[in-house]
Amino acid sequence: MSATDLPIALTLGDAAGIGPEIIAKCFLQQPEALQGCFVAGDVQAMRRALAVVQGEVPLPVVQIATPAEALELPPRCLPVLQVGEAMAPVAWGHVSAAAGEFAGRCVVWAAHAALRGELAALVTAPLHKEALCAAGAPYDAFPGHTEMLQAAAARHFNVAVDAMPVRMMLANDELRTVLVSIHLSLRDALAAITLDNVLQTLLITHDALQRMLGRAPRIAVAGVNPHAGEGGLFGREELDTVIPAVHAAQAQGCQVLGPFAPDTVFMRARSTAAHPGEFDVVIAMYHDQGLIPVKYLGVEQGVNVTLGLPLVRTSPDHGTAFDIAGTGRADPSSMLAAIRMARQLVRG
Repeated sequence: MSATDLPIALTLGDAAGIGPEIIAKCFLQQPEALQGCFVAGDVQAMRRALAVVQGEVPLPVVQIATPAEALELPPRCLPVLQVGEAMAPVAWGHVSAAAGEFAGRCVVWAAHAALRGELAALVTAPLHKEALCAAGAPYDAFPGHTEMLQAAAARHFNVAVDAMPVRMMLANDELRTVLVSIHLSLRDALAAITLDNVLQTLLITHDALQRMLGRAPRIAVAGVNPHAGEGGLFGREELDTVIPAVHAAQAQGCQVLGPFAPDTVFMRARSTAAHPGEFDVVIAMYHDQGLIPVKYLGVEQGVNVTLGLPLVRTSPDHGTAFDIAGTGRADPSSMLAAIRMARQLVRG
């Protein structure tokens, strides 16, 4: 069976947040697009979410025992595979160690299922990092999904985590950006800008987007400093680290240019109907440098993609939104975009 014939798992996310609600809305609003998808989570949590967002047409929750059963079900039902013991209800909008533990449990289960070849992809609803930390070991060792999935893949292949390098890509219809470092303080993120890390980011991005686009991607590199260092006047990171990494990637066949001034390169890469972008993707040197421009264009359409994993993983580009959890006001657009992106990546 090819990957395109396998089901897609949607992990529950933090049950105190909007994850279950946006999943329920996806099944309600676009049931055909969710064909072959199922929730790796908790049956009662999904029934509670449906009660919040349910429209005029009821949507039954169907408990399944294996991922493959999701492929046999008709549209207009919501398949849920119960991951372990049922979770006691948690209060909307409050940090809960129980919700953090269950959310982490679902991610680990889905990662292992994907690595065993049982899933085409996983699409992860938002975690709450404080809840994940409150859950204790092993989940408190991970700042988020990316690191958790990286560790699971490394264990599966019996290699060190460093031997399973991954990168975060944030994407919408107009802009893609890939980060050299992810969840680090700014001081530590600057220290992580090494020749090896920048080159590794370029190579991972080239390989992943070449599969996605069917051609070599045009890669732009953002500088570290204002004006990309202005020839060393505002810092030497570009001269000593970034430019040598760009040259090394070019020598390996990558279509990469830069470093460019960070305050203009994202505008140059942005692609609209009226103005196609100059680049397919921008390499950002640290978390906020890359995420601010993508999120400014619209969180509701943003998708988080983990590059470098031996599995397909996407996620909506927003958090748990505790302030509106349980109100039924959450927008499922980013989750729907993440599901579409996962299918695109599976098809290659």
